[in-house]
Amino acid sequence: MTRTLAQVRSFNRPVQLLLINQLTINVGFYMLMPYLAGYLSGDLAMAAWTVGLILGVRNLSQQGMFLIGGSLADRIGYKPMILAGLGLRVVGFGLLGLVESLPALLAASALTGLAGALFNPAVRAYLAAEAGERKVDAFAVFNVFYQSGILIGPLIGLALLGFAFRWVCLVAAVLFLLLLILQARALPARHGAGDKPAQSMLADWRQVLAHRSFLLFSLAMIGSYVLNFQVYLGLPIEVRRATGGETGVAALFAVSGALTVLGQVRLTAWVKARWTPEQTITRGLLVMGAAFLPLALTAGTAPATTGHGWTGYAAALAPALTSTVLLTLATMIVYPFEMATIVTLAGDRMVGTYYGLYNTLSGLGIAAGNLLTGAALDAGRNLHVPALPWIALTLTGASCAAAIRLLSRKGFQHRAEQVAKPPPPGRSTPARTG
Repeated sequence: MTRTLAQVRSFNRPVQLLLINQLTINVGFYMLMPYLAGYLSGDLAMAAWTVGLILGVRNLSQQGMFLIGGSLADRIGYKPMILAGLGLRVVGFGLLGLVESLPALLAASALTGLAGALFNPAVRAYLAAEAGERKVDAFAVFNVFYQSGILIGPLIGLALLGFAFRWVCLVAAVLFLLLLILQARALPARHGAGDKPAQSMLADWRQVLAHRSFLLFSLAMIGSYVLNFQVYLGLPIEVRRATGGETGVAALFAVSGALTVLGQVRLTAWVKARWTPEQTITRGLLVMGAAFLPLALTAGTAPATTGHGWTGYAAALAPALTSTVLLTLATMIVYPFEMATIVTLAGDRMVGTYYGLYNTLSGLGIAAGNLLTGAALDAGRNLHVPALPWIALTLTGASCAAAIRLLSRKGFQHRAEQVAKPPPPGRSTPARTG
């Protein structure tokens, strides 16, 4: 942690404010969202399909609006979009604690998702612009604060649940309100390069969509998000099967978060000194795929029973815990370089738009990947081949690594730097950049 704090102090005040911003956003979000489904189905006695609809609206409104949020950040500045997103979270979380009708809950959920679509691309674009040549280091520290919020938030929410879920919502809303006031007063205004767009927003989108190198990189990385999401889908399912309870699931999240908080900065420095960005991403993806081999090798083993005590419980949890550690390490390796690569591909222009489209593609990939993963889990059980989903996920990681390796051989980053430069004065921006 000493090294992490030293790294934080080495950045200027805007970067430090953005780190506090992300920590607080995640604390507020994760103190509420893990318990929302239980509140809707329990306290409000809503049907399962209704709960799914409310949660789905939040995800859809966020993923569907990322591109617009990123483009607006490029046009009107990063700070206004950050403040707008925080303001919408105040309203959305406040409504979740005060209303009970389905239309009102749907509106609150939509506002909560839209808020994320507004501030997420803006925060990342602002961080990249402010960090300059230290983008990789900045995103490494950013991930530490991001994961810290995921660790702290559920604990605060659990404590507040002792009073009522309404208190969870209202405290989260107040937290976002305080953050809004802080950022409004202290965060400097910031635009990216070319802050006076020479074309329409639709032309910007066509330009980004025509950027072949960026699209190929985005498509190659989609699988990594499917693999990452198994911390919320496949791994908890396996832990419940193997151990028969939820304690192991909590252990997975605790280990993943603690590992990132304690080791991200040191691991990034080690990798940065030895590998190129392309090598780092490729090797990280290979580790990400290999993370599921322990589960493939032990698939179908008998679940733990009370008669085996803690020894049996630990043995049953070990494969999933090993997979979680490897998956977390892989994410720690890849994430800072992945975020910096997007800026390189953008040529430091329209960075918010690039992040917005990247997030949209990743979100669509996660949705499709979850369906396929669920189908693979069902097929593995029905066909009596329990290793099937884990083998498929391992192959997904290997395929992503192979795709990035192929792009690297074609020099996609160097090519992107050439084609993404702004046009000379007096000439219009070309519609095709890659």
